[in-house]
Amino acid sequence: MNKEEAGLRIEKLRKELHEHNYRYYVLSQPVISDFEYDLLMKELESLENAYPEFFDENSPTRRIGSDISSEFVQMKHKYPMLSLSNSYSREELEEFDTRIKKTIGPDFEYVCELKYDGVAISLHYQRGRLIRAVTRGDGEQGDDVTSNVRTIRTIPLVLKGSDYPEDFEIRGEIFMDKKGFEKMNKERSEAGEPTFANPRNATSGTLKSQNSSVVAKRPLDCFLYHLAGDSLPYFSHYENLIASAGWGFKIPSGYFLKVKSLVGAFEFINYWETERKNLPFDIDGVVIKVNSYEKQKKLGFTAKTPRWAIAYKYKAEQTSTTIKSISFQVGRTGAVTPVANLEPVQLAGTVVKRATLHNADQISLLDIRIGDNVYVEKGGEIIPKIVGVDLSGRDSDSIPFSFITHCPECGSELLRKPEEAAHYCPNTYGCPPQIKGRIEHFVSRKAMNINIAEATIDQLFRHKLILTVADLYTLTFNQLVELERFAEKSASNLLQSIEDSKNVIFPRVLYALGIRYVGETVAKKLASHFGSIDAIRNASLEELTAVDEIGERIAGSLKEYFSIPVNIEILNKLKTYGLRFQMGDDSKNILSDKLAGKSFVVSGTFSRFSRDELKSLIESHGGKNVSSVSSNLDYLLAGLNSGPEKLKKAELFKVTVILEDDFVKMIQ
Repeated sequence: MNKEEAGLRIEKLRKELHEHNYRYYVLSQPVISDFEYDLLMKELESLENAYPEFFDENSPTRRIGSDISSEFVQMKHKYPMLSLSNSYSREELEEFDTRIKKTIGPDFEYVCELKYDGVAISLHYQRGRLIRAVTRGDGEQGDDVTSNVRTIRTIPLVLKGSDYPEDFEIRGEIFMDKKGFEKMNKERSEAGEPTFANPRNATSGTLKSQNSSVVAKRPLDCFLYHLAGDSLPYFSHYENLIASAGWGFKIPSGYFLKVKSLVGAFEFINYWETERKNLPFDIDGVVIKVNSYEKQKKLGFTAKTPRWAIAYKYKAEQTSTTIKSISFQVGRTGAVTPVANLEPVQLAGTVVKRATLHNADQISLLDIRIGDNVYVEKGGEIIPKIVGVDLSGRDSDSIPFSFITHCPECGSELLRKPEEAAHYCPNTYGCPPQIKGRIEHFVSRKAMNINIAEATIDQLFRHKLILTVADLYTLTFNQLVELERFAEKSASNLLQSIEDSKNVIFPRVLYALGIRYVGETVAKKLASHFGSIDAIRNASLEELTAVDEIGERIAGSLKEYFSIPVNIEILNKLKTYGLRFQMGDDSKNILSDKLAGKSFVVSGTFSRFSRDELKSLIESHGGKNVSSVSSNLDYLLAGLNSGPEKLKKAELFKVTVILEDDFVKMIQ
C-alpha cells in the first residue's frame, strides 16, 4: 500500500467507524459485532501509526483519552450561557406566561424539555468538526474540557450529512445514568476508593479530571438541547433541534414536546412528575421555552437569565418517619459509619428502612436523636438521606445523641484524624468486620477471583479456619467437609479455585492485598514500574511518587503498609504458598540498553506513538520514566500541547528538550 492508498483507506475507515459509533451509542442499533468493530479500529490504528502525516485529532482512535495532566484554560463564550430562573409553583408559571403574552401577544408556542441533573456543556463545531467543548463556568466564560469531552462516545467528533451550519454551537447536559453510576460506585468500593454521593457529583468530578484517560473509562453520556449560531437552518428552537438529530447528535427524543399553551406545559409537567421515577437518569424539573427565535429576541434577557425561558423544579420526594435506633457499620478500612434504622416507609417507589447518617458531624448538624420524627428523601433519587427533624414532635425528655467512643465490634477506642470526618477503629488485625472485609476483597473477581461467598467466609472465620488471607491456602478437604452446607463437591471446588488463584498475575495480587488507595489502576502502574513486591517495599517515598499518578497519599499508605510486621508475615506466607509477587519474564520486552541510566518525562501528544507507547519504549531500552521535571532529569520528550509548566521547569533546570523524531533516532 502506497501513501495515497493509505490515505484513502484511513479516510474510509474513519468514516465507517464514526457511523458505527453513532449507530451503537446514539441509536442503540449496531449493525456489526464488537469483534468486527475492533478489527476495523485496529486496522485504523495501525495505518495511523505507519502514516503519521494523516494525523487527525477527531479520528475515532482518539476516543481513549490521554493521561496528560494540565490545568484547564478559561474560554470566553461567544454566546453567554445564562442560567434559568427557577419556579416551584404553578402560580409562578402562570405569572411567567402572563408576562410573555403582554410582550409578544397570545400567538406563540412553548417547547417543554426535561431538566437533566448533570453538567452543562457547550460544543463548538466548525465545518462539521468538533473544535472545542467548554463548561458553563460563570456564564461568560468556562473551562476548556475538550480533551475530556472527546472521550464521550455519544458526542460526535465529525458530523453526519452536509446540511449543518458552517459554524455553530450546540449545548446540552453531560450526565451518568443510574445503572452506570451504581456499577462504577461498586467497582470503586471494591477497590477501596471513596464512592460518589450521586450521579451529578460523579459527572462533575469526572469532567474536571486532569486525566482524560480516566474520563474515557467513566460511564458519561450527553443529551443536546439548544443550538446557537448566526446561520441556523430554521427560525425556531424545536425545528433546529429535530434537524440536529440528523447530524449525529443524541437529541433526547421522547423527552421534549412542542405545545400551544401553558395548558400543554402543565400536562407535560404532570406526566413527568410521576414518570420520572422510571427514568434511567436523574432529572429535577422541566424547562419551558418560547419556540420562536424572533419572539425570544423580542423578549430579551435580564442581567442573569433569558426572559423567554423558565425552569419548573420538582420538589424532591420526601416523607417522614421515626428513627427507631442508630447502629454502626465497620468497613474493611476501619471506617465507622452511623446508620439510622427507620420505621419502614414508602419513598420513590421503594420501602426505606435505613438511611446513612454519614458521620458524627452530620448527626450534630441536624441534632438527630433516637425517637425523632425525621424527613427522609432520596438524594439524587437513589440514596435515602435524612434532611431534617420535626422538632415539634420531639419528646420533652429527649436527650442529644452521643457518637460512640469504642468500636461496636471489637471494643477498641475509636480514632479520628483531624483532616477526616470519619471515626476509625484502629484494631486493624483484630476487628472481625475489618478482617472479613479484607478477605472478601482479596477473593473478589477483579482480585484473586476465588469462588467463595461472603457467607462461607463468615462461616470459616467463625470456626477460626481463616483469620488472614494467607489462611485460605492452608484449608484442607477434611476441614471443609465437616462444616455445615459443605459437600464433597463444593469442598473440592473451593480448594481448586484457591489453587487456581496462584496463577493470578502480580498486578492483581498487589490489588488484592487491599492496601489503602491502591486500586486496580494504581496496582498496575506500581507493578509495571517496579516489577516486584520487594522493589515496591524497598522504594523510597521519592521513588514511589516518581511513578505516574502516584502521589504522596498513596506513597505514604504503601510505606505504612510495609512497616507493619503482620503484613510482612502475611506476604511471606503468600510467597511460600506460590502466589506471584513479581512480573513474569515476558512482562518487559528489553530491546537494548541504549537509554540505560537516563530519565525521561513524556509530555504532550505525538504523531507516531501514543504516550504510553513512548513510555514503554523508554523502559524497553533501559530508560526510566518519571512524572515531574527536576534538576536530576535527563530529557523532556515534548509533543504537541506539552504542559507549559514542564517546559518552563525544563528551561529553568537546563533539561534537554527532545522531540519525537529525536527520540526515535536515540533508540535506532
